[in-house]
Amino acid sequence: MRNPTLALEGQFALVTGGGSGIGLACARHLLRDGATVTIVGRSEEKLHAAVAALQPDAPPGAAVRVAVCDVTDEAAVEAAVRTAAPAGRLDIAVANAGGGSAGAIVRMSVDEWRSTLDVNLTGTFLTIKHAGRAMTGAGGAIVAISSIAGVLTHRFMSGYCASKAGLEMLVRCAADELGALGIRVNAVRPSLVPTDLATVLATDDVVVADYLDQMPLARLGTTDDVAAAVRWLAGPESSWVTGQCVAIDGGHMLRRGPRIESMIERFFGSEAVACIKPR
Repeated sequence: MRNPTLALEGQFALVTGGGSGIGLACARHLLRDGATVTIVGRSEEKLHAAVAALQPDAPPGAAVRVAVCDVTDEAAVEAAVRTAAPAGRLDIAVANAGGGSAGAIVRMSVDEWRSTLDVNLTGTFLTIKHAGRAMTGAGGAIVAISSIAGVLTHRFMSGYCASKAGLEMLVRCAADELGALGIRVNAVRPSLVPTDLATVLATDDVVVADYLDQMPLARLGTTDDVAAAVRWLAGPESSWVTGQCVAIDGGHMLRRGPRIESMIERFFGSEAVACIKPR
């Protein structure tokens, strides 16, 4: 008899960027509820360390697998999906892999711009494309990780903002296309969550204080805050929800984007900020 506390028992899930941070927390929440989870990342060593951390949370019948993959490489993404769906069926995909750089638009190189869009937007597109193929005919749930930067302007983070804004429209389009196949596509939109990728922002006291000023619930998020929302969107509890982007942000969306000038000056010098001031 199925254990009613294991709502994802027997399901197969893929989590990109699953070796740390939000991705690792998402993998843990899915695993605890019975899913067999394949975590994806570029570092095999990091992935195996994550497996060791996740194993104690695996209930009977669930397991953790790894797939080394750069999400901007289509062949690698396709192979990772095959690993996650050994019988040709994938139930859940979390498109979490992402990154970005900071700098003024007038100083940003084309390579920096393209790199950010490649991992955040193209990587999400490839994940949705190949996960969707593995779900065709059986239905499934895809959840992407956006950011408040997809909606609120962030000075000196234009590439990141553009990539996340594009991701949110991609999610809406994919939800519209794939709904007839029983595939739901949603996203979550966190504010600042201290992770390896957000270390630079989260360790600047001035920037953190400004983030907190924009949050009615004045605390930074945790990876579990985000993962719990992802788990809900991936599971049967949200079976009539698609095309949505759920803000997990302490209310940040009610106010404005953060000011990160102090961080830019610390790393790039005062000229990096002065370049946007009127002459």
